[in-house]
Amino acid sequence: MLRVLTLSTLFPDATRPSFGVFVERQTRGLAALGDVELQLVAPIGVPPWPLSRHPNWRALAAVPASETWRGLTVHRPRFPILPGMGALNPRSIAGTLLPMLRALRKDFRFDVIDAEFFFPDGPAAVRLGGALGVPVSIKARGADIHHWGRQRATARLVREAGRAAGGMLAVSAALKADMVALGLPAERIRVHYTGVDLDRFRPSPNRAAAKAALGVTGPMLLSVGALIPRKGHDLAIAAMAELPDATLLIAGHGPERAALEALIAARGLGDRVRLLGSQPHDALPALAAAADVGVLVSSSEGLANAWVEALACGAPIVIADVGGARELVDRPEAGRLVARAPAAIAAGVRAVLAADYDPQAVRATAERFTWEANATALRAHLAGLAAGSDGPAR
Repeated sequence: MLRVLTLSTLFPDATRPSFGVFVERQTRGLAALGDVELQLVAPIGVPPWPLSRHPNWRALAAVPASETWRGLTVHRPRFPILPGMGALNPRSIAGTLLPMLRALRKDFRFDVIDAEFFFPDGPAAVRLGGALGVPVSIKARGADIHHWGRQRATARLVREAGRAAGGMLAVSAALKADMVALGLPAERIRVHYTGVDLDRFRPSPNRAAAKAALGVTGPMLLSVGALIPRKGHDLAIAAMAELPDATLLIAGHGPERAALEALIAARGLGDRVRLLGSQPHDALPALAAAADVGVLVSSSEGLANAWVEALACGAPIVIADVGGARELVDRPEAGRLVARAPAAIAAGVRAVLAADYDPQAVRATAERFTWEANATALRAHLAGLAAGSDGPAR
């Protein structure tokens, strides 16, 4: 029996049901294996009073300290934070969690700590693992390497954590190469692809009817991602000027909403571009199945779940050549890699629409990404650490 303690600052709760949903899905897959026992710690950062009364944090006060979340035992300890001082968070997390984990080990003697994000989870995990004598794995997902791994205040912490960890995971081979470029040891990094629920994300038997249910006629483009500059939603919106028959739906929320609304109004696209706001993950299969094309021209990614989910629903993707894009768009049916420029995005969309690929052929490009394969690979990786050897990287 392998006993796993999963540590993740990205994990859903009642106030944020879609926050880190990919971590939840991966963890549930691992916990479902018959020879794995798992508990999850999802620390919540809270600033001192009176900042703690701000709506951003006040709602979190109602989140229980421990609960069963979709079959998982989840602990949600609060740790102190100072806004704008994120480099201090790993030390704060470790200081808060160490007494708790020492007590937890009396009843749940976990064999390995599985940290689900490189920062702040990774540095905190190696501190905890060192104090408890437990091996640590850290998973890199994209922004944790591309942003925190390059910021002056946090880059050293990321490098030190990776070098101290027993093993690391990367969501794509491209991200592994980026980690090695930071100075992390290649022999201790394994590529660990995401999964997709192929039963839920599947092509619609009638795409035209699915679009009509959303009030869309003509080609439908779907973009799923936070409304932040890195995702490039402004570029996709600008591309719509060259796609006069198409409609773009954008699912996500974030600080760029007002700027994107202004851009939509300035371009006169209010009847063809819709900002849907944050959508529950359960709503995404219907949206993706209605789409003719998935569009997400991020400036950096590891390997975006939204890419895989669109393909599983039979929608080719038009994405920037970043991160693991080439590992996914490896045949024409998967879509097109384009420059991060409106004209290039529009040309990519037109090429995909003109090709009129069979949705089942598009879906076939995603069928290697299953949660079952994800869980099996993760268990093997963590068991190798617990046994004292991570085995060969790939």
